[in-house]
Amino acid sequence: MLTVIVGGAFGDEGKGKIVSYIALKDDVDVAARAGVGTNAGHTVVYNGKTYRLRQVPSAFVNERTKLYIGAGVLVDPEIFIKEVNELNLKNRIWIDYNCTVIEEIHKIRDRSDSHLSKVVGTTGSGCGPALEDRVKRIAKTCKEIDFLKDFCDDVALRINHALDKKLSVIIEGTQGTLLSLYHGTYPYVTSKDTSASSLCADIGVGPKRVDEVIVVFKSYFTRVGGGPLENELSFEEAKKLNLVEYGTVTGRPRRVAPFNIKLAKRSVMINSATQIAITKIDALYPSSNKITEYEKLPKEAKEFIENIEAELGIPVTLIGTGNEVFDIIDLRKVKLRK
Repeated sequence: MLTVIVGGAFGDEGKGKIVSYIALKDDVDVAARAGVGTNAGHTVVYNGKTYRLRQVPSAFVNERTKLYIGAGVLVDPEIFIKEVNELNLKNRIWIDYNCTVIEEIHKIRDRSDSHLSKVVGTTGSGCGPALEDRVKRIAKTCKEIDFLKDFCDDVALRINHALDKKLSVIIEGTQGTLLSLYHGTYPYVTSKDTSASSLCADIGVGPKRVDEVIVVFKSYFTRVGGGPLENELSFEEAKKLNLVEYGTVTGRPRRVAPFNIKLAKRSVMINSATQIAITKIDALYPSSNKITEYEKLPKEAKEFIENIEAELGIPVTLIGTGNEVFDIIDLRKVKLRK
């Protein structure tokens, strides 16, 4: 069983929460991180502790789950080792031999490039320049870094073997579909494609192996950096609605706009989504906080969810109602009955 979890908007949709919940609730065997690299931060709140991850899959919360980073992901060796040590993940996590290495020169180039830093508004983590060097075939790969060799493996082989054995596998994407280099708001995008198809390619699995694609949306749209954001609220308006957020990696305030059905439809189409997860319903409807039964949601929250489901034509199966991993309404058994 292979489930791909992909962001539907401009990132920051709550993928870390959804991945960590599924990893624990479904006791997932294997989880692999795909996407770009350390320019994406995923937040997991578990047992009262907040974890901010830039390399490690959010499924780490399940101590039984094997963790992998696919060949298409950029690895910053220092950040990777730091997270592995802090979370005590040695002998539980592997990176592909062919992952591109982010070096200090890539960060310098990222931060000193006025177009990237001022116009596009990148995170300065070196991802774009590292990918540029990979395209030139001059970037280093993880197998060339001595202190990473114990973590290196053939991730595509491991994941496909796991699927052959009928194990449960989740692929965790980064950023969001609307930041895709090809399908996003170019040039205000990230440095590669971030849709479900590319996430599979990052890991090394073919499309016929995918069983479910869960597209994650927040109950409102946010983005960091430059680029269009339809119906954007002013900082004062967002503050009045208690929707002010700050980026996990940069600490910059996120720009805020109401949920955009038109863009959500496009994300569902591009990703061949089979399910939708909606996070932070409690931000729009505070009385939804920590509710775990759909029937107990306020009427307005139900109408919001049901309108999205009707407009997008696929079921909303997971609804986030708070920061903690288990602050969630899980409708999969109800909505996915065959």
